[in-house]
Amino acid sequence: MKSHFRYSKQEKRGIFFLLFLIASLQSGFYFVNLKSTREKEPYFTVDTLAQAFIDSVKASPAKNERLKLNPFNPNFITDYRGYVLGISPEELDRLYAFRKTGRYIRTTEEFQAVTKISKELLGQVEPYFKFPRLRQRNKTRSGADQISIPRDLNSATARELQQISGIGPVLSSRIIRFRDRLGGFIVTEQLLDVYGLDREVAEKAMKMFQVFNAPEIRKINLNQAQVNELTGLVYLNQEIARKIVAYREELGRYDSIEQLTKIEDFPTDRIQRIKLYLAL
Repeated sequence: MKSHFRYSKQEKRGIFFLLFLIASLQSGFYFVNLKSTREKEPYFTVDTLAQAFIDSVKASPAKNERLKLNPFNPNFITDYRGYVLGISPEELDRLYAFRKTGRYIRTTEEFQAVTKISKELLGQVEPYFKFPRLRQRNKTRSGADQISIPRDLNSATARELQQISGIGPVLSSRIIRFRDRLGGFIVTEQLLDVYGLDREVAEKAMKMFQVFNAPEIRKINLNQAQVNELTGLVYLNQEIARKIVAYREELGRYDSIEQLTKIEDFPTDRIQRIKLYLAL
């Protein structure tokens, strides 16, 4: 038994070296594991208080950012007010172009016809509109002032139209025939388009009669309409209708209704009225 447990100095050194090697390897594994654990730790720590505040803001109901607006005259709407109401820049540009002609919008229907905003948006912005009531003072036989409230142009009779100085039986019947051909006036300024009606007389008539109930019209698609369909529009004769179709067939579809003004002999002075009946 003694011979089996006796080691030489060389063997003892070998055993000692083996134990030292095992201890070194164990220590190395320990430090390597410790380092890898530290490397997995995140470089940034979450600020729990700040995160709790952010979460509470996200969870809270959104507040209505839209500013409270007072009623205003839509003829003088600003870019900012239009932005707050959700009216697009293109729709505002149509209004500004209309106003540059010296005309005014007097009803919500005219506002939609000019700007081409949707009925849904019109219902949202209409409560903010405040149109000035236009009145005209007339002298009665006794010399007293009498206030007359404008009446609907689309329901005016020939006798009522003849109350305007300068409008007799011929012009009153002509106005009514023109109204019937249009299917009803869309805007009051269409009185200016009646043949033979002097501008000064028409402006007096527009103070007494205005479009309160504009008709619903089916717009003509400019990129699909044929000559006979375009001729049905009061403002276009057959020759102009042919040129419109020929221009489209030669150069391609129209990108805007204003392109019509490039056509020879087109009535450019009435483009704003013609646009009311066309679509792309």
